[in-house]
Amino acid sequence: MTVEQNVLQQSAAQKHQQTFLNQLREITGINDAQILQQALKDSNGNLELAVAFLTAKNAKTPQQEETTYYQTALPGNDRYISVGSQADTRKKYMPTRTRCATIEQSKYGSKDERDLDVIDLTGDDKDDLQRAIALSLAESNRAFRETGITDEEQAISRVLEASIAENKACLKRTPTEVWRDSRNPYDRKRQDKAPVGLKNVGNTCWFSAVIQSLFNLLEFRRLVLNYKPPSNAQDLPRNQKQDVSEFTHKLLDWLEDAFQMKAEEETDEEKPKNPMVELFYGRFLAVGVLEGKKFENTEMFGQYPLQVNGFKDLHECLEAAMIEGEIESLHSENSGKSGQEHWFTKLPPVLTFELSRFEFNQALGRPEKIHNKLEFPQVLYLDRYMHRNREITRIKREEIKRLKDYLTVLQQRLERYLSYGSGPKRFPLVDVLQYALEFASSKPVCTSPVDDIDASSPPSGSVPQTLPSTTEQQGAPSAELPSTSPAPLAAVSSRSVIHKPFTQSRIPPDLPMHPAPRHITEEELSVLESCLHRWRTEIENDTRDLQESISRIHRTIELMYSDKSMIQVPYRLHAVLVHEGQANAGHYWAYIFDHRENRWMKYNDIAVTKSSWEELVRDSFGGYRNASAYCLMYINDKAQFLIKEELNKETGQALVGIETLPPDLRDFVEEDNQRFEKELEEWDAQLAQKALQEKLLASQKLRESESSVTTAQAGEAEYLEQPSRSDFSKHLKEETIRIITKASHEHEDKSPETVLQSAIKLEYSRLVKLAQEDTPPETDYRLHHVVVYFIQNQAPKKIIEKTLLEQFGDRNLSFDERCHNIMKVAQAKLEMIKPEEVNLEEYEEWHQDYRKFRETTMYLIIGLENFQRESYIDSLLFLICAYQNNKELLSKGRYRGHDEELISHYRRECLLKLNEQAAELFESGEDREVNNGLIIMNEFIVPFLPLLLVDEMEEKDILAVEDMRNRWCSYLGQEMESNLQEKLTDFLPKLLDCSTEIKGFHEPPKLPSYSTHELCERFARIMLSLSRTPADGR
Repeated sequence: MTVEQNVLQQSAAQKHQQTFLNQLREITGINDAQILQQALKDSNGNLELAVAFLTAKNAKTPQQEETTYYQTALPGNDRYISVGSQADTRKKYMPTRTRCATIEQSKYGSKDERDLDVIDLTGDDKDDLQRAIALSLAESNRAFRETGITDEEQAISRVLEASIAENKACLKRTPTEVWRDSRNPYDRKRQDKAPVGLKNVGNTCWFSAVIQSLFNLLEFRRLVLNYKPPSNAQDLPRNQKQDVSEFTHKLLDWLEDAFQMKAEEETDEEKPKNPMVELFYGRFLAVGVLEGKKFENTEMFGQYPLQVNGFKDLHECLEAAMIEGEIESLHSENSGKSGQEHWFTKLPPVLTFELSRFEFNQALGRPEKIHNKLEFPQVLYLDRYMHRNREITRIKREEIKRLKDYLTVLQQRLERYLSYGSGPKRFPLVDVLQYALEFASSKPVCTSPVDDIDASSPPSGSVPQTLPSTTEQQGAPSAELPSTSPAPLAAVSSRSVIHKPFTQSRIPPDLPMHPAPRHITEEELSVLESCLHRWRTEIENDTRDLQESISRIHRTIELMYSDKSMIQVPYRLHAVLVHEGQANAGHYWAYIFDHRENRWMKYNDIAVTKSSWEELVRDSFGGYRNASAYCLMYINDKAQFLIKEELNKETGQALVGIETLPPDLRDFVEEDNQRFEKELEEWDAQLAQKALQEKLLASQKLRESESSVTTAQAGEAEYLEQPSRSDFSKHLKEETIRIITKASHEHEDKSPETVLQSAIKLEYSRLVKLAQEDTPPETDYRLHHVVVYFIQNQAPKKIIEKTLLEQFGDRNLSFDERCHNIMKVAQAKLEMIKPEEVNLEEYEEWHQDYRKFRETTMYLIIGLENFQRESYIDSLLFLICAYQNNKELLSKGRYRGHDEELISHYRRECLLKLNEQAAELFESGEDREVNNGLIIMNEFIVPFLPLLLVDEMEEKDILAVEDMRNRWCSYLGQEMESNLQEKLTDFLPKLLDCSTEIKGFHEPPKLPSYSTHELCERFARIMLSLSRTPADGR
C-alpha cells in the first residue's frame, strides 16, 4: 500500500524539521530522535527553547543505534515518517530542495517571535557553554529577521571581493607574514598554460578547494561563464567561515536560484528545467513499512551524506546509508520501528558524497574529527543501488550475507588454530606441536638440573667460566651479567642460598643446559615423534585449507557485482577535497583530475602542482595523519559533455584559454593582459637602466671574486678551514716526516725515488689499518685523514694514489732538509700524471664530498653544543644543515656521512623543545611573550616542519609533528581573550598545512675556522658527553 502525499507539503515540512532536528543534534550531542522530537513539540518550533529544555532537563539518551532521520510529512493526520539513513547529523544536508513557503509556519506563531530575544542567563542549571550557545543562536536568528541574510551567508562575499581586489598578484608565502606581493611581474606571469591557484586571503582555503573542483568541470564552467542575469533578477544574499560541505551546499543553492529565475523567464513550460538541478541533483525512492502500511517516497538530493565511522570503504558506507534504515513515528506514543531501503531512481551527472568525519563528544563538550581510514575507488559502479536493479541486488545482498556468516565461522575456526590454549597466553597450534617435538627430541645434559656439576671436568683446551658467588651476584648490577647466559642458569642462580655448591661450580661452555625428558625409551620417542609429525602435518593442511577458503570467499564477495549487468553505471572520481587538522581548525586543499592530460593535480591555495594517485591516497584515505578526504566528487563516466571541450565551428579545433570566454569577458581579460604586458615592459626598462649603472662595479667585483676563488682553490685540498697553509705542518707534517724517516732507515738505497715509494706504502698501510679499526663513537679517523675517508668509501685507487702524492709533495715539507728531495720527486710525479689516468672531475668530486663531510661534522658539533646549552634556536639551524648535508652524503654510500638516526633525533628534539617554549610563551597571555612565541613558531617551527614530513618512513618525525600540532589545536577548546583567539586562528592554518614544500629556508649559518686537531678534539668531546646522556628513546 502506498501512502499518497502532497509534494509541496512534504518538501516544506521535511526541510524545516530536518534542519531543526539536525541543529539540535549538533548543538546538544543528543542523537535520540524521540527526545529531539519531544523537544520540537514542547518548544513549539523555537530552537532556543528546545536547547534550553534539553540542557535544563539533562535528558538521558536511551540505548539505541544512532541514526539520522529525513522527515517526511503525512498530511491529514499530523504525523511524520522518518526516512532513516546513517547519514551526517549536521544541519547542512537537506535531501529535498524546495522553494515554496513552509506549511508549518502556522505552528510557530507570534509568540515565538516575541520569545526569540529573551534568553535566561540566570538559570543555575545551565553552564556557561549552554548560555553561550543560546546567545549565539539568538544573535543568529535576530540578524536573519532584521536583514534577511543568515549567519551562514556572510564570508563568501568578502572572500570574493578580497580576491577580486588582488587578482593581479600571485603571492608568495613567508614564515612571518601570510602574503606579500612580488614586485617582479615575471613572478606573477602564468607559466605556459598551467592551471592557476587562488590566493588565500585569510581562512579561505575551503572556498578555493570547492571553486577549483567545480571550475574544472567544463560544463559547469560553460554554464557560469555564459550566464546572463534575468531582467527580474533579485539580489542574492551575501555572505563567517564555512567548511567545504556547507559552502558547496550554499553555493549550489545560490546557483540553482539564479538559473531557476532565468529558466522561468525564458520558457513558458509549467516546470522549466534548471541546468544546475539537472547537473547536481538526483532522486531516490524510500520504500518501507510503517505501522503495517507500506510507503514509497521520492526524495531529491544534492550532496549525499555518508558516515565514515565504522566502515572501511565507500561501498560499505553506501550500503549502510541505502539499506535497512530505521524509522519511527514522530508523534506516536509507540516507538515501533521497521526497516526501509533507499534506491536511486535518477543519478545526477555530478555526484558528490559528503563524508561525515565529525562527531560531538559529550564528555568534552566539543566536536571531534574522525581520522579512521576510508578507501574509495577511482571508478565507482552504482548499478547495485539503482531502483531498476533492486531485485538482483537483494538476491546478491542475501548471498553476501550468507557468505559473510560462513566466513565468520571459518575465521573463528582458523583463530582456534592460530591462538591455541585455554589460558591468557595463546600460541599457534603448529608451533605448540613443534615445541613439543623439539622437547621430546632433546637429549638431557645430566640426570638432574641440581646435580653437582663439579664432578664433570671440562674438556681439554677449554677455558672454564667461573660463576660469581651469591654475594657477588647480589652486589653486581644485572647489566654486567653476560646476555648470552642460558636461562636455566639464571633460574638456578636465584636459588643460590639453597644450592650454594652449584652456584660456585664450573660449567663447561660447550654443554649448555636446556629442558629435556629425563626418562624416555627409543620406542616411546619414536611413537611420540611419529604422532607429533603427523598431527603437525594435519594441522598445517587444515590451516592452509581454511586460509584458502577464506580467501576464496573474500574474492567471491569482491566479485559479486562484477558481472556485466552490474557495471553499466560507472562514475569516475573527478575531485577529492581534503581536510587536515581537527574539528575546530584545519586546512583544505583539493586533488582534481586533469582529464585532458590524464593526471592528478593538487590545488593548495595558490600552489598548483602535479600529483599522483599514490599521493592522493596517502593524504585522502585517512588513518595515518590528520589529513583525510572530506568530500568526493564523482562524474558520470558516460556523460562526456561534462569534460568535453568546445570546438570551433569553422576549424573544428578545440577552443582553449581565452577563446572559451564570452565576448564581454574576453574583452575584459584582453585589456587586463595589455596592462600586464605594459608592466612587464616597464620592469624590463628599469632593469636595463639599473644594469647599465652597475656595469663597471659588477666588472670590478667579478675580477676580485675570480682572484679570491683562485686563492681559495689553492688551499682547498687541505680541508683546514684556515686561510693560512701553515696548519698543514701542525696536522700532517710531523707524521709525514716520521714516515719518511722510517722509510729511509728501512732501505740501504737512500735515493729519493726509493724512499718516496717506501714512505707511500708505509703511510697507506697505516691509513688502511685506521680505516679498518673498530672505534668508539667519539673517535672517527675519517676526520684525521682524507684517505681514511676514501678507503672506507672504496674510492678508486688512482684517486687515493694522487692524494698521497699531494701529501708528500706539499711545499711545507721544503723547510725540512730530510724531506726536501722527497717533496721534489713527489711534485714531479704529480706533474707526470696524464688527464686520462686520473679523471679530474671525479677526483674533485671526491674531495668536495670530503669537504662537505667536514662541514657536516662542524654543523653537527655546533648544533649539539648549543642543544646542550639549551640554546635551541641556534642549535636548530646547525642541526638542520647537518641533517640535510648528511642525508645527501649518505645517498652516495653508508660511510659517506654520520649516524643519521642521531642527527634526526636531536633535530626532532630541538623542534619539540622550541615548540614547548613557544607554547609556554603563548599560554602566558602577555602580548610581548605571545608575539615572541608566535615568532618562534613562524620563523623556526613552521618552515621546517615539512622536513620532518618528507620521509614517511621516519615514523618518530611524523609523530613529533602530530604532537606539536595537537598541542596548538588543544587551545581551541579553551577560553581565551579575543586577541589571542584571533592570533591563534590566523596561525593555525600555517601550522596545519600538509604541504611538504620548504618555505622560508634560512641561509646556512657561517662556520668558524677549525684545524683538523681542533675538529677531532671537539668531536670527541661532544660525542663523549652524548654517551653519558640518556637518549630519550633514540
